[in-house]
Amino acid sequence: MNYLIGVDVGTTATKAVLYDEHATVLGHFSKQYALYPNSQGMAEQDPATIVDAVETTIHDAAAQADLEHGKLLAVAFSSANQSVIMLDKNYRPLSRFITWADTRASKVARQLKHLPLGKILYQRTGTPIHPMSPLTKIMWLHRAQPAKVAQTSYYGDLKAYLFHQFFDVFKLDVSVASCTGMMNIRTQDWDERALKLAKIERHQLPEIVSTTTRETGLLKVAQEKMGIPADTPFVYGAFDGALSNLGVGAIQSHEVAITIGTSAGVRVVTDHPVIDPHQRLFCYAVDHERWVVGGPLNNGGDVFQWAVENLVDVNAAETEPVDPYAFANHAIAGVPAGAHGLIFHPFLGGERAPLWNANARGSFFGLSELHTRADMLRAVMEGICMNIATVFDAVSDVAGKPLSVTATGGFARSMVWRQMLADVLDCRVDIPESFESGCLGAITMAMESLGMIHQLNEVTDFIGDVQSYLPDADAVATYQKCLPIFKQVEKLLAPAYDEIAQLQEEE
Repeated sequence: MNYLIGVDVGTTATKAVLYDEHATVLGHFSKQYALYPNSQGMAEQDPATIVDAVETTIHDAAAQADLEHGKLLAVAFSSANQSVIMLDKNYRPLSRFITWADTRASKVARQLKHLPLGKILYQRTGTPIHPMSPLTKIMWLHRAQPAKVAQTSYYGDLKAYLFHQFFDVFKLDVSVASCTGMMNIRTQDWDERALKLAKIERHQLPEIVSTTTRETGLLKVAQEKMGIPADTPFVYGAFDGALSNLGVGAIQSHEVAITIGTSAGVRVVTDHPVIDPHQRLFCYAVDHERWVVGGPLNNGGDVFQWAVENLVDVNAAETEPVDPYAFANHAIAGVPAGAHGLIFHPFLGGERAPLWNANARGSFFGLSELHTRADMLRAVMEGICMNIATVFDAVSDVAGKPLSVTATGGFARSMVWRQMLADVLDCRVDIPESFESGCLGAITMAMESLGMIHQLNEVTDFIGDVQSYLPDADAVATYQKCLPIFKQVEKLLAPAYDEIAQLQEEE
């Protein structure tokens, strides 16, 4: 038997999945790590911890494979995007990874967004002007940490740093590069105008390579920790959102993929760059021929976790033979669609798409003395879905109304949430049996790189059983009344977001 390993390097954990050469899952492995936040918007990761997690999960996956009688054909990568690490002339870290979730560049982003140049850069790079963008992060670093910038020879990201640690190269796939706000989506090379604004030179960034590019010749230290042959090909792969689409087979323009984990994302694949005239959406590369258009949302499962921790009746939950999340889902199922006229805006962590406002804040609207904790729990779940619907509508505006939605992520384990998403979107929702779509997408790129398949759409042969959920007409009618109110209230509150955020910072 021959093997492939897909690795997904995320914000709080690295996952590895062991497959056979027919993409059958043989084992799951993961290792968690800390995200370092603070009240000023910092959200950083420790580079050594990330390297260790990747090496450990690959080691554990390889240990389950029978490499005495089989061969590890490749290791392929999915990774979070929009991280920045400062490196000295020997590629040693001068900083931790500044992740996509870091909002310290908010002021820089806000100033740039209001300039004509901001719109021009969005049109050239496909990256919305926001503190998540490495472009604005590097601009902020020049202002906030000039002494460290003076010592910096190179700016890398999560994947470029890992491949340097493993192979002593400084390269980055076109997919992750396209998420930086510094790659021109038409030339697929670093954009001179963005580099000038960031005050960096081309040689300070990684070389942009294809998503199917392979590296071999593992450095000895990494090879020993992973316990795999040094000549094992490592395939760069793409950013996690693109590979999530690929891993669920949503690679046609009429198929939308939605992921709801800690955060969320709505994405559709096109055969050409698509720019939203209202700057609500990103346009990033899947590979050199395909593009993914969509929007990332800060607020997903983490908001539901907050709701469960703060709204579930602890005394009632203790009498039930289920965990608090199952108890919450049961309570929500007993409340009708619309939560008795209660609407929740889930902006607990600011918001990216469609608002692109790091100062956005959450709220309940319509709350009365008649509402219960169960109503509030349902309103939270509905609010997350309605927020996703606003991005879904924006994607439909620029890419056409989809015929189906494929949804993955931790939320997909909730039957209540599955049906609710279909009702709010008024669209069929398909839930694949396999939840690790990023890893499957990564090994599909490895298969194409190795010549095992001829085109990426052959991934549909590897996807297991799918459960489909059709919209309920009565619930759809209710949500079509709720959604306009959701959007109207958000617009009314938007002017106050900066003021409330400032007030909270002063506390």
